[in-house]
Amino acid sequence: MSTIHCDIVSAEEEIFSGEAQMVIATGEMGELGIAPRHAPLITRLKPGQVRVQLASGEEQFFYVSGGMLEVQPTVVTVLADTAIRAKDLDESAARKAKDEAERALSNRTDALEVAQAQAQLAQALAQLQALEKLRQSLKH
Repeated sequence: MSTIHCDIVSAEEEIFSGEAQMVIATGEMGELGIAPRHAPLITRLKPGQVRVQLASGEEQFFYVSGGMLEVQPTVVTVLADTAIRAKDLDESAARKAKDEAERALSNRTDALEVAQAQAQLAQALAQLQALEKLRQSLKH
């Protein structure tokens, strides 16, 4: 089976580098599945999960805060401000951030604060979803 090289890089460090059968991420226009020999592509990523299906069949899950996805015929590169392995996410911190963002939205102050609260809420929900997907994959 052919593979494609995948690099997931945050502003701080390289999180993952290896061969994959498939890389799944959420772009601006929806979910993308990148397989070997995919057409070249550059797109923005929404905050959420990136799944990497390894050649062994194992899946690894990552949370990204958004960023860019670049696809070349033999390489997929995910560039994110923040990228964290799903198993390293702090669920209590994500729940706290979600609660704070919801409180800020319910207080409805100015438009900038609402936009910031919506972005924080989207990131917290994406982290919690990545954790849930990881839990589901560990059950199988």
